[in-house]
Amino acid sequence: MDYQALGRQLAELRRAQHVSQQQLADEIGVSRATINAFEKGRSGDVGLRKVLKIIDYFGYEVSLKLKSPFPTLDELREQY
Repeated sequence: MDYQALGRQLAELRRAQHVSQQQLADEIGVSRATINAFEKGRSGDVGLRKVLKIIDYFGYEVSLKLKSPFPTLDELREQY
């Protein structure tokens, strides 16, 4: 998963929980513009710490795992 896909997924999670961008921004101490930029894939100024705050707010955590040597379904679709 790349940064843009993560932003889209967290936007869906935020909307599903009926949390506005402003509410999320206020709760975790970042600007609403930062939340919007991350969700729209313009994450150049959104650092890892801010992303981790967003993920933590929704009760998730990041864990590392070995990447599979096999392509994902999305990667296969992109090839064809």
